[in-house]
Amino acid sequence: IATNVIIFVVEVIVTGYFHNTAATNAMLENYGAIPYKVLEGDIPSVITSMFLHGGVAHLIGNMLFLFIFGDNIEDRFGRIKYLLLYIGWGIAAALAHSIVAVSVGGGEIPAIGASGAISGVLGAYLVLFPRAKIFTIIAAFFITTVRIPAIAYIPFWFIMQVIFGLINPLGGVAYFAHIGGFLAGMLTGYLFKNVINRYGMVTPQVRYPRTDRQNVTNMQDMTIHTQPE
Repeated sequence: IATNVIIFVVEVIVTGYFHNTAATNAMLENYGAIPYKVLEGDIPSVITSMFLHGGVAHLIGNMLFLFIFGDNIEDRFGRIKYLLLYIGWGIAAALAHSIVAVSVGGGEIPAIGASGAISGVLGAYLVLFPRAKIFTIIAAFFITTVRIPAIAYIPFWFIMQVIFGLINPLGGVAYFAHIGGFLAGMLTGYLFKNVINRYGMVTPQVRYPRTDRQNVTNMQDMTIHTQPE
């Protein structure tokens, strides 16, 4: 999260909060994930694009989800493996988006943002912590809160990505990046839960002081705070 925030501050300084068109376009061309280049093997641009954001709302929305769901995934896999998996999910997301973007004529439009990798976090979370309760704030004509199990909340989010992606594949949101990252995260969670653990291939976990870490052994009592995107 800190890396994303620091890089965003640099973006703001370099582009004059995106008012400098030339600087903004140069940043996107040099560090964004351009679909046709991604399919040609330009993986470095995929990695750099994962740490760029197009505005404060874009950054806050992504970091909120990463903050909520990422800590338990990091604790389960360990910091180094989590970082590598996070980047891997981002690459899978970029590939999925690039395939669709090129097929519908958007192969030259750069994509930026951490949401593809974070979607991988959600996919792994759904498999590893399906019974976790997500304390959700709902704001419509009134404001209320409900506790929604991850097994209901996250699939609903995923279905919405599919629907919006089919409706507008060339819109301002890379929905198929979300879809690709999410499926990659689910596959990772499944392999970890059903293959690695089953055959005794233990992954070291990060240990925090007891007063600072969440108890993830009793999923019925676990509460997570979030807001709808």
